Amino acid sequence: MRWLRQPSQIGNSRAARIPISGHDGDDSRTAISADSSVVTDDHSPMSTLRMSFCPRGLKKANAVPASGILKYSYKDIEKATCNFTTLIGEGAFGPVYRARMSTGETVAVKVLAKDSKQGEKEFQTEVRLLGRLHHRNLVNLVGYCAEKQQHMLIYVYMSRGCLASHLYSEKVEPLNWELRVKIALDVARALEYLHDGVIPSVMHCDIKSSNILLDESMRARVADFGLSREAKASSTRASDIQGTFGYVDPDYLKTRSFSEKSDVYSYGVLLFELVAGRNPLQGLMEYVQLAAMSVNEGEMGWEEIGDPRLQGKFNVEELDRVAALAHECVSCNAKRRPSMRDVLQVLSRIVDNVQAA
Repeated sequence: MRWLRQPSQIGNSRAARIPISGHDGDDSRTAISADSSVVTDDHSPMSTLRMSFCPRGLKKANAVPASGILKYSYKDIEKATCNFTTLIGEGAFGPVYRARMSTGETVAVKVLAKDSKQGEKEFQTEVRLLGRLHHRNLVNLVGYCAEKQQHMLIYVYMSRGCLASHLYSEKVEPLNWELRVKIALDVARALEYLHDGVIPSVMHCDIKSSNILLDESMRARVADFGLSREAKASSTRASDIQGTFGYVDPDYLKTRSFSEKSDVYSYGVLLFELVAGRNPLQGLMEYVQLAAMSVNEGEMGWEEIGDPRLQGKFNVEELDRVAALAHECVSCNAKRRPSMRDVLQVLSRIVDNVQAA
């Protein structure tokens, strides 16, 4: 099968579907990450998805032909992370370190913790599939390391950190309303691409504010594909519930069957986070449900739940439209939720209005 480079699908609701496939027929999880603007070392455009690249300053050990993702030596990563002393965070996968290349380039190294719930099988699946898709709103995988009983994933460093820190940390300046809407649009583009731009489609399965990373220009990119799945002809029913409390689709909890509409539900929760500035673990959806009753009865508008940190600096009509869209996404009836293509179209119109104002 040939893997042909496709033009970016950004802003195109009728994205061409690019075939992808894994090599483990029994594994329904996938992880996909790449960028539409990757170039080779000679700065010529990458002509096929099988071509490999690596940051200068690390020595490549060998490439994985199936995915084009490079394997790096433990010794080089150890040196780049100053013997793993540059800890910058920790997630479900394990600790994350900042690695400084000899040329000054910076990457992020995620190390699989020994007690991590994401095992070696998931790690290998990510390595096989990451890098096959190119999209500017998915975090870029640079390579991996599997030596000395250690498993590591190496990503492009996202200097502005995660969205959650910008919403909840008192040490970070609050995001203005225009930027929040643009971030929502970036995430919608990524999900629409995964759902409608590839064959088989990919379900992220863990959309949340801590998995949305921001680069230097505040462009949002979706990260952490450890729980992702391909939508195959076979059932996607799971024996164990996976995801993050507060973002998990109630329909998924009942049926144990994850669908693209489950991603839509999680995205709706994320939209309400951007609107209200309240953490799902701190009663966000209960707060939304109470507000929805008042909105339906005409007693108030969605602007009443606007994040206090915005200090009222937002367009009321725009916030009402975003919140109304979020409310559709979190419908208890999965069939009534919009597709990510529909979401993208609505948000694109809102962003156009913001820019025109």
